[in-house]
Amino acid sequence: MLSESIRQDIYNIYGFVRFADEIVDTFHDYDKKALFDKFSQDLEDALEMKISLNPILNSFQETYHKYNIEKHMVDAFMKSMHQDLYKQDYLTDEEYKQYIYGSADVVGLMCLKVFVKGDNEKYNQLKSSAMHLGSAFQKVNFLRDLKADFEDLSRTYFPNTDLNHLDESSKKAIIDDIEEDFKKGLVGIKKLPLDARFGVFMAYRYYSKLLEKLKKTPALEIKSARIRVPDYKKVELLTRSYVKYQLNLL
Repeated sequence: MLSESIRQDIYNIYGFVRFADEIVDTFHDYDKKALFDKFSQDLEDALEMKISLNPILNSFQETYHKYNIEKHMVDAFMKSMHQDLYKQDYLTDEEYKQYIYGSADVVGLMCLKVFVKGDNEKYNQLKSSAMHLGSAFQKVNFLRDLKADFEDLSRTYFPNTDLNHLDESSKKAIIDDIEEDFKKGLVGIKKLPLDARFGVFMAYRYYSKLLEKLKKTPALEIKSARIRVPDYKKVELLTRSYVKYQLNLL
């Protein structure tokens, strides 16, 4: 749903962030730290040498240099991924926000670099909205994956929340926070270049629908099952969103 002119570069960013995430979340039968350290060094070499024998890193370094993605974004992302190797509880709002900044906000900013194709004025104008949208997506993921994160990985991301006794008021506070991020993110979506606008709007619509389902699901059920949007609903969302987009009703 993104223009072909930017699609490959978004694939390149996605491949990089997904690979790092897979190492810390799914390579349970291996020494994750050793693999992550090797990946980190390969990443540094790829960015410095502008080539890598790892095709995922080679693709990412091309996009990184093409759009002058700042190194601190990559470092912040890798720092959050590294924390997933050992950190299980986020006890303060500051820890929580720092993790989300590295795991989600900077990914939104990397994509925004591609969307605006080097227009720094446009980038600075949309930077805050991109970060809020990245935060919203990540927080929805946290809520959706509560069961897997808590039971399988022993992780809890939400501070000041007892997941053993998640109640409706705690759930409401989390959802209110996400809805505020979505509201600020939508402002930026409406100002995105046409090459990116519909694709990002569809992601927003999908995650909004997911949040809607989570909002209607009792707190105890969220902790015991993974909530998802059925495929037929995704098709319905696509159709309605396309009509809104065509009629300029975003």
